[in-house]
Amino acid sequence: MRNKKNETVTLRKGDQEIHLDYSDLRKAVLVLRAVNHKLRQRVIDLLEGQTLTVTDIYILLRLEQSVASQHLAILRRAGVAITERHGKFIYYSINKNRLHQIGTLVEDLAG
Repeated sequence: MRNKKNETVTLRKGDQEIHLDYSDLRKAVLVLRAVNHKLRQRVIDLLEGQTLTVTDIYILLRLEQSVASQHLAILRRAGVAITERHGKFIYYSINKNRLHQIGTLVEDLAG
């Protein structure tokens, strides 16, 4: 049976119970899936500290343009990659605050 969107999920950590909203948990899973992919991790590493176009990314990673665009779209939907348009070019960079949030979430779940 599938959980409904307004349902609460209860996790147990030792004697402690953690109550999570199902829709929030689902969003967190999608974000974690987005960053838990080797190619997307390479894109994140490449974008650390710099802003690049999709052309720059697919050339540097030796990918097809469509593959690079698909992975960038996944990172963008997860809030990890952000875009800025300059004329006809779209530049990608990393949302460092979002990466920090993801790291905190993983530490909380693992801790």
